[in-house]
Amino acid sequence: MTQPAPLLAVRDLSIDLRTGSGKRRVLSDISFDLAPREIVGLIGASGSGKTILSRALVNWIEPPLEIASGQVEYKSSNILTVAPGPMRRLRREIAYVGGDPMGALDPTLPVGHQIVEKLRAVAPEIGAAEAGKRVVDLLDAVRIPSAKNRFHEYPSQFSGGMMQRALIVDALVSNPAFLVADNITQPLDVTVAAQVLRLLRELTERFDTAVFFVSSSLPVVSDVASRILVLEEGRIVEQQETKALVAHPKHPYTYELMSQIPKLWAEGAANVPASTSKDVVISVRDVCRSYTVRKRGTFAAYNTVRAVRNVTFDVLAGENFGVVGESGCGKSSMMRLLSRLELPDSGQVLCNGEDIAQLRGKDLLKFRRNFQLVLQDPFSSLPPRTAIGAILEEPLRTHGMRDKRELRHRALTVMDEVGLPSSLYEELPIGLSAGQRQRINVAQAMVLQPKVLIMDETLSSLDQTEQFKLLKLFDKLQAQYGLTYVFISHDLAMVRRVCNRVAVMYLGEIVEIAHNERLFFDPGHPYTRTLMSAVPTLEERRYRPEDYLLEGEPPSPIDLPPGCSFAGRCPNVMDRCLTQSPHLTDRGAHDMAACFLLDPATARSKDIAERVVA
Repeated sequence: MTQPAPLLAVRDLSIDLRTGSGKRRVLSDISFDLAPREIVGLIGASGSGKTILSRALVNWIEPPLEIASGQVEYKSSNILTVAPGPMRRLRREIAYVGGDPMGALDPTLPVGHQIVEKLRAVAPEIGAAEAGKRVVDLLDAVRIPSAKNRFHEYPSQFSGGMMQRALIVDALVSNPAFLVADNITQPLDVTVAAQVLRLLRELTERFDTAVFFVSSSLPVVSDVASRILVLEEGRIVEQQETKALVAHPKHPYTYELMSQIPKLWAEGAANVPASTSKDVVISVRDVCRSYTVRKRGTFAAYNTVRAVRNVTFDVLAGENFGVVGESGCGKSSMMRLLSRLELPDSGQVLCNGEDIAQLRGKDLLKFRRNFQLVLQDPFSSLPPRTAIGAILEEPLRTHGMRDKRELRHRALTVMDEVGLPSSLYEELPIGLSAGQRQRINVAQAMVLQPKVLIMDETLSSLDQTEQFKLLKLFDKLQAQYGLTYVFISHDLAMVRRVCNRVAVMYLGEIVEIAHNERLFFDPGHPYTRTLMSAVPTLEERRYRPEDYLLEGEPPSPIDLPPGCSFAGRCPNVMDRCLTQSPHLTDRGAHDMAACFLLDPATARSKDIAERVVA
């Protein structure tokens, strides 16, 4: 039986980067095929050339990059030599989705209107009414709730998960035969990422679309691709069927990538014992935080968004405390409260027994010195026209240091501590990798020698290789300075590796708080098991996605349902859940969960009760 002709055939593709000193080869002799309706995955570390290859496949190579040699044949035609006019017509068949959903569309125009504009640009024969209907149908197909209403909303009103699905609609609106998905799940939380992967598999069947799926995570790629390419420093070093590559990798680089994949349930997966300290560094007591937003289509009517609701927990000295949950659960609002960027509407955030809302003057400045924040985005969080040395010296000047020699010495010392060469002192951040930029952010926080570091999705934009390096750095800094870390993250694999205790947030509330081992092996809340079922892993799952994986979005924090906020998505919902809200129940060893299933007398059946609380 003859094999069908490939939809895409890449032959000996090489790409150069032109610099002031000449040319540097960034992709070398890339060759592979992509069949119709096939999903092929590409993995590799940061800087290996994944995004450059992705853009070359859609003829999106611009100076200072240039094609050195080779072909990208789409339906037997080399698209790298196609003139601009015919290439615009080909855009109806070739689509690209990147990994920055929130910055991909114009923030001043409604999402649906922008997608209609794109559709009519590539297919001007389609009328406005027909184009609008097609876009609404596609928004509904990718499971965006209330698609007709969302059509008229702006990008700022979409969550990260909904925005990524809207970009998939933007790519699919012209019914392309070929889609490049470049790191589209990396910025998403685990449940939304799992939904997007499931959606991609369905779309290859529904729209006859072939997909080139790019990621730095082998578990993510293995979840969706039938075949995997491994890219190292611009060269494909291995190419196998997915099951064969996972079971028997052939190249040492593939072995290295697999060795860096965090384990969740395997023996010795995490060596994170409970903290032995009794000293409470941060104490959060019944904290609430709401925001007022204008109602759409009105001038003087407002809604109240209840972002954080009655949150209580303690963080002990020297421990790694994790806060996890879906997008929109209140993690970032909690971060702003912990770092005093905002004040709670009610309740208290205590630092060493002092209410941080009451701090003023020198006391507040001292708090700022001891509590530092490291944010997610390594690119927009650094001033591009300021030298790295000056970036690191600025916090010291703010806190009163004036001696130039002392400033320089402290900056160079902290650069060495975080693994940055001293030669970068006078350099600008432009041209540095994401991992190097994030080290600058860590150095900027560490230069004041703080006692607590709050990590708000600090590692989520990095590939697993860079994550692995930075986690080792965090371990070293903690051992050296006795730091306390608060990790706010959607990455459960990272949390499993580093956190002593973990709080799980859903719709502004903490629904479970437990020690690491118990959370992953004996979670007390159905939502926690849902998160576990969605984690990308090569291990055998303890919680099956078909039993727990959620669809859609959480309820709106504007119009909260009565009873348990998770009841509308819970696989074990009972009548009581619809009218009463559960409180955190002690499970022993200071572990707690807010679920009626923890009380055998109220469980829907004896089987459920025994299964959950045995």
